[in-house]
Amino acid sequence: MLLPDPPQARLLDILRVFTSMGLASFGGGLAGWMHREVVERRRWMSEEGFLAGVALGQVLPGPNSVNLALYIGQQLRGVPGAAMAFLGILGPPFLVILGLALLYGWGMGMAGFAVVLGGVAAAGLANSLTTGLRTARRMRGAWPWAVVGSTFVAIGLLRWPMIPVVAVLIPASIGLAWAEGRVRG
Repeated sequence: MLLPDPPQARLLDILRVFTSMGLASFGGGLAGWMHREVVERRRWMSEEGFLAGVALGQVLPGPNSVNLALYIGQQLRGVPGAAMAFLGILGPPFLVILGLALLYGWGMGMAGFAVVLGGVAAAGLANSLTTGLRTARRMRGAWPWAVVGSTFVAIGLLRWPMIPVVAVLIPASIGLAWAEGRVRG
């Protein structure tokens, strides 16, 4: 059975779809949104074509979501499509960061600006702590807590450089989890 050709994506539609994603997203999780927009909703790509883009985006250097956007745009309309997807996914965050930098430069001399930034920093810290506490509730056994404690002591108290500490503790924690799984299993 022959499948119908997917609808041709217009360059402005590619730009509009990826701009909405770039405006509304911060952080990960864009692959699911891209899948919904490109495969399910607009039927611009097949499931197999999209998954090939996900795999390619993960092995290439750079952010996976940007790599995937470039791949989708290129598959849809070649280099112009890739350019529209790139502008859409990175343009809005760039403009937001630029606007925040200008606001920061403008507000530095204002009374109370440091207090506002302190409040923003406190909100960011609270968000990180909430995520950490949610993760901690799922930790079982002594080994995960030993790794967390070691990380805190090495980086937080002893002020050792983070990359070497993590380079040692990641394989150690994987080995401990594997050994614990073998004992339980």
